[in-house]
Amino acid sequence: MRSTRISINDAGQLPVWRRPFTLLALMAFCMPMAFATWQALLNNFVHVVAGFDGRDLGWLQSVREIPGFFAVGVILVVIFIHEQLLAVVSMMLLAGVVAFTAWFPSFYGLLMTTFLSSLGFHYYETVKMSLELQWLDKQKAPKMLGWLIAIGASASLITYLVIMLTWKVLGWDYNTLYMMGGGITFVIAIYCWLAFPRFEGNTVQHRHMVLRKRYWLYYALQFMAGARRQIFIVFAAFMMVERFGFEVHEVTALFLINFIANMFFAPLMGGMVSKYGERNALAFEYVGLIIVFLAYTGVYIFGWGVVLAAGLYVLDHLFFALALAQKTYFQKIADPKDIGPTAAVAFTINHIGAVVLPALLGYVWLVSPAAVFGVATVMACVSLGLALLIPRHPVEGAETIFAGRN
Repeated sequence: MRSTRISINDAGQLPVWRRPFTLLALMAFCMPMAFATWQALLNNFVHVVAGFDGRDLGWLQSVREIPGFFAVGVILVVIFIHEQLLAVVSMMLLAGVVAFTAWFPSFYGLLMTTFLSSLGFHYYETVKMSLELQWLDKQKAPKMLGWLIAIGASASLITYLVIMLTWKVLGWDYNTLYMMGGGITFVIAIYCWLAFPRFEGNTVQHRHMVLRKRYWLYYALQFMAGARRQIFIVFAAFMMVERFGFEVHEVTALFLINFIANMFFAPLMGGMVSKYGERNALAFEYVGLIIVFLAYTGVYIFGWGVVLAAGLYVLDHLFFALALAQKTYFQKIADPKDIGPTAAVAFTINHIGAVVLPALLGYVWLVSPAAVFGVATVMACVSLGLALLIPRHPVEGAETIFAGRN
């Protein structure tokens, strides 16, 4: 990271390719290359090469979420290293470990590589959220966040397309693909380190843990989102492999559809949040997820087919893009000094259920996969109830409908 320090207010005078949003966009494009490679190959790699069942996968995903649970440690790290540099270094860690994942095709080997890559991923995501909320204007943030999601989706799309074609047509193996995805991300992360000045936000962030009573609804939304998301990430994709026998190129094709949809719809969803507000956007998301999870349950109980299951997977993924409304809700109610430390605290809260649920539900999966999706339905219902507590116009002092201003 260059030693030059530039205020966010003065960054508009820089060439476009060196501005803060350009850095956010480049990181949003860079990180998914490594993560999408890991994700696209994971279910087949652990099932075919490592011989995992649902219980083993549940433990693997629980270990993956441990660094997210300790994301609050970012507060201590940023005392010694600037958030912007920490984001880049975290990407390097993620990329380097992903590149060598196929070298450790055992239960404990995968636990180790998963933990280390997850440490890079979760610290990056924590700092990225802080930088986004500090650098983006409140009025423009929903649309800009939508575009960042679309940029990340395009990177994942390219990665999945390359994996699908090279696996099926060129016959590349797991090791080659992991090395490619991790290596490219590592190189781009180095560019992010060297090409941009250090951007300074308008407000100096607190360097200690921040827990405020008035943020309780944001904390609750984060907790439910983390718990619910794990069921989708861990078990929805695994269902396609275990129940319907999807191969690597078929799972990757499903991911391709997901990210094509996000490329087009994420900016529209950002506009939806701007127009209709966080409460309506999140309520729409949770109603949709309730329907999706109920339908997943029906896939197992009534034997509904692979086409419906695949369609639900795409729809499920699409709804999650509306989670950007949680970020903009917090941006509107927060003291600007709280953004950095609260991003770390919220990420830890988000991962409380994420650490426990995959391992616990892995055992439930062995008995009744439908029950796992039934639990997700209940979680989506709770999330809907919480979303309805958001005021129409959230601001500092009017964080919930109980504040008397809506």
